[in-house]
Amino acid sequence: MAQVQETGAKRMVGYEITLGEADQPVEVALDIGPQHLNRTDTLHGGLAAMLLDTASGFAASKYFGGDPLPQVVTLSLTTDFIAAPRDGTRVTARGYVDGGGRKIAYARAELTDPGGTIYARATAVLKRLSERG
Repeated sequence: MAQVQETGAKRMVGYEITLGEADQPVEVALDIGPQHLNRTDTLHGGLAAMLLDTASGFAASKYFGGDPLPQVVTLSLTTDFIAAPRDGTRVTARGYVDGGGRKIAYARAELTDPGGTIYARATAVLKRLSERG
């Protein structure tokens, strides 16, 4: 299984990525702490979108395949916020690919807690980057 590269965003926010097997969704998990909250004491929407984008992006990388996984960029991310998780909640964004071709993937992700409460959903269009030489 391919390894997940450490990034500044991952380090700063503190989320964990589980790629899973080929037929499993990518999981991006975060234990919400005070540093993740907005002024209403709930998970900041930008961070929720980041988790959904990350799950969608890695799902697209898995869809394209290879080791190391190919890099992708998000062309479009549409996010719907449904509920607001609070401090102390563990949330997980699960990313799936619904289709695509050689360079474009259509993905979706859902942010939930262990009890199944849905906090946000997103759809994404992602583009595979050319290999760099």
